[in-house]
Amino acid sequence: MISMLDTLWLLLCSGLVFLMQAGFMCLESGMTRSKNSINVAIKNLADFGVSALLFWSFGFALMFGSSRWGLWGQGELFPALSQPTNLAVFFLFQVMFCGTATTIISGVAAERLKFGAYLLIASLVSGLIYPLFGHWVWNQQGEFAGLSAGGGWLERLGFRDFAGGTAVHSLGAWVGLAVVNLIGARRGRFEAADRLQGSNMPFSVLGAFLLWFGWIGFNGGSSFTLDDQTPGVIINTVMAGVGGMIGALVLGWAQEKVVRVETLVNGSLAGLVAITPGANGATTPLAAIIGLTGAAAALLCAQYLQYRRIDDAVDGVAVHGAAGAWGTLCVALFGDLSVLDTGLPRWQQILVQLLGILVCGLWAYGATWLALTLLAKVYPLRISPEEEELGLNISEHQAKTETYDLFEVMDYQARTQDLSLRAPVEPFTEVGHIAARYNQVLSAFEARHHQSVEDLAQIYYVTAAILAAIEHNNFKADQLGLEEIATRPNEFGALAGAILKMAQIIQEQERRLEDYQDLADKP
Repeated sequence: MISMLDTLWLLLCSGLVFLMQAGFMCLESGMTRSKNSINVAIKNLADFGVSALLFWSFGFALMFGSSRWGLWGQGELFPALSQPTNLAVFFLFQVMFCGTATTIISGVAAERLKFGAYLLIASLVSGLIYPLFGHWVWNQQGEFAGLSAGGGWLERLGFRDFAGGTAVHSLGAWVGLAVVNLIGARRGRFEAADRLQGSNMPFSVLGAFLLWFGWIGFNGGSSFTLDDQTPGVIINTVMAGVGGMIGALVLGWAQEKVVRVETLVNGSLAGLVAITPGANGATTPLAAIIGLTGAAAALLCAQYLQYRRIDDAVDGVAVHGAAGAWGTLCVALFGDLSVLDTGLPRWQQILVQLLGILVCGLWAYGATWLALTLLAKVYPLRISPEEEELGLNISEHQAKTETYDLFEVMDYQARTQDLSLRAPVEPFTEVGHIAARYNQVLSAFEARHHQSVEDLAQIYYVTAAILAAIEHNNFKADQLGLEEIATRPNEFGALAGAILKMAQIIQEQERRLEDYQDLADKP
């Protein structure tokens, strides 16, 4: 049995890892467009429910059950886990890791994947891909919970991944890479000069903070005890994140002469990913260097994917895949061999780490590609172009936003030229203020439009009166019908008054001419 202090520590770390789900939600929804942000957020919630259910049902048994030839575990399905205490806290900690591996895919394939297809992918990862690879590298950890564990085949060879740089982060990234290669890029992604801009960068920064905070439990709890090594693991984690952020800042400025928000956020996360496999075996200076070089690996990978026109919406493949692989290799390059406790010389350890990295990529990518290729024959994975244009918030969840309501009114008016419709106004919101001002502009424009119609009618009436007078040679002022218009206090009233005055003058001249003619006809 473990001590109550260790139990409390693992429970706390499990909560911190669970908090990373909220971090991923903030990060991914902020980096995607507002018309898809609700879809991204709900995927982060739903995938945890799916992964937790399947991992409890049979994934835990596959991963930590009694090993069969080092390939899979055989254990109890739908286990009762409340007792003993060490089994309960061990399961709770492990199910959080399963959720983390699954939710990485959400951001990579954002803005184009059907919600139902995503849940099927999450089921595949949490029920099969992650538990089996986890068995190959972590099965012996089950001994902590009193489980009969023989060890997975990679674990027996000496492969080491302290907290899941490969087993969790890279695995999720390679699954995401297979998904985006199958479904393709978002519409317009490589037609514009720059990437599609996220809707809420401060929200993404908040997500980075939450992930950084959660990583303390992610790495700090991976030894399953609170001992004298735990502070060093946490310090290494924090400094690697700092190294990654500083490295991304310097490299981003050197390349573009500007520091993008995404670059800084992803650089810090890449540093955290890179130290995850070896946080227990590196010194503090090495941890900072591993974080910095992990950020460099992520930036290079992101540029390569963009060059190959592979659309990763949040650069998750670069951050979790490339940085995770580099960090796993750093375990052998820079790690303390006595801490690794494999008995292998450094060069053999390097080969074993490379083998584990390669196996993870082939297994995660290959199994996903095969499963989804078969699934796509009977179930479409990608939304239609019309649904993508509309946004997944509406097309997948019927979740309207204030912005959508405003645009809907604008689109209707553009089609029908109906100026009587007004946008809905939500008070005390930014979109509500915009809608109110838009309605004011519409009212002014509509009033001006009505005035213009009246002005045109007046112009027509005045012109018609003049033409009729000329045509009939009748310039009698009382028969022109301009008296009402002449009383109006505008330009048309002045014009009508001038015409009436001219008609009166002409009429007076005609009268005088007639009088003169009468006098001339008298003998």
